[in-house]
Parts: sequence; structure tokens; C-alpha cells
Amino acid sequence: MSRNGDPEGEEPLLPAPPSTTRLRPRPDPFLVVCRCFSVITSLTAILCIAVNVLSAVRSFKDGSDVFDGIFRCYAVVIAFFVVLAETEWGFIIKFWKILEYWAGRGMLQIFVAVMTRAFPDYSKRQRDLVLLQNIASYLLLACGIVYVFWGLLCIGLLKRSRQEREISREQAVKDLEELERRREELEQMVSAERA
Repeated sequence: MSRNGDPEGEEPLLPAPPSTTRLRPRPDPFLVVCRCFSVITSLTAILCIAVNVLSAVRSFKDGSDVFDGIFRCYAVVIAFFVVLAETEWGFIIKFWKILEYWAGRGMLQIFVAVMTRAFPDYSKRQRDLVLLQNIASYLLLACGIVYVFWGLLCIGLLKRSRQEREISREQAVKDLEELERRREELEQMVSAERA
């Protein structure tokens, strides 16, 4: 008889793990919608960049309007900031705090939309470019208006709080998985010593 009173003479093993399936929290639907809207806004800003680059190249190549080309170059740079703001990269948010707030982001997007739409050239051979300018500017204008409206409703604050909760939940799951892994290692060590 063992010291625990086990008739076979072996010590009882630790209880078996409940299951080996990994816990994965479901994504927050609100955050999924926000990410999708952010991707749409980024793609629209990239379209504005492309349109403004094309306009600048045509302005400089034709030599017709150098000022329009310079204006388009500024629009490209500012539209690039819109794309960076949508990534919510810490470096950008750190130096331009206004981009953390959705109303500020929306105003920047509206500004880029207006810059993209400005100085349309209605000549027949550039009709395709003017159509692209209109599409890009109105899409980004719509995104900017939505951002300003949601910013006034403090949706950005709600998003940040849900992101923090999601990050803490993911960290808790990682910690739990790490504990499970350590427990399995300890069980293997105990069973190896008994053998």
C-alpha cells in the first residue's frame, strides 16, 4: 500500500485537463465594423492619392498649369497622412494628437476631398481623369462626414474602450494558454520521474 492509501502502490496523477481546445474570444462586431470602415476610408484615400498623382503628372508634363501640379503634390502628401491615420500607428498619433479624435480625422478627410475636387479641367481629353477626381473626392467626403458625425457622438471613445477590453481579454487567453502549457510540461516531468 502506498503512503496515500492507494492499493496499487502508485501516487495518483494530477487531474486531466478539461480539454485541449484553445479558447478564442469572438471578435467584437462593433470593432469589426470600425475596422471595415477604416479599410474603406484607407482605400478611398489611396484612390485620391492616385488621382492627384495622375493630375500632377499631367499638369507638369503638359506645362499647362504648374500651380495645379504643385497643389496636387500637397494633396498627395496630406492624403498619405489620411492613410497613416487610418492605420492608427502609434508614431503618427503621438505627434498629431488631433488624428486620434474622429472629428479631427474627418475634417482632414474632407479637406483632402476638397483638394482632390478643386481645379477640375473639363477638356474633352481629360474627362476620364475628371470623373476619377469626382468619384474619389465624393467618396472621401462621405467618409469624412461620417467620421465627423461619429466623432460628435463620441463613437471613437467607445471604440477605444472596446479595443482596450479586447486587448485585455486576448492577454488573459494568452496567459491561460501559457499556464496550460506549463501544467502539461509539469505533468510530463512528474510522469517521467515516476517511470
